[in-house]
Amino acid sequence: MSTLFANSVFVERVRRNATTVDHQRNSWLVLIDRWLASSERMHQRAGLRAIADDPHLLADLGLTREEALEQADVPFWR
Repeated sequence: MSTLFANSVFVERVRRNATTVDHQRNSWLVLIDRWLASSERMHQRAGLRAIADDPHLLADLGLTREEALEQADVPFWR
């Protein structure tokens, strides 16, 4: 996994810089913000799919295998 996506501080810094008070949002920053959010969701859902066969990790999350796979199958753009 790339450190660009693993570093949530970077993602939050980009998102925080994308919005400014009383100013119109820059369209490039909005695009980057949406792309980073979609990428983050895609990686989280891939991780959820990877742990779907581990009952101990699923119990820690309070999910069943079916619930984990259902969430993992949601498209990243939602």
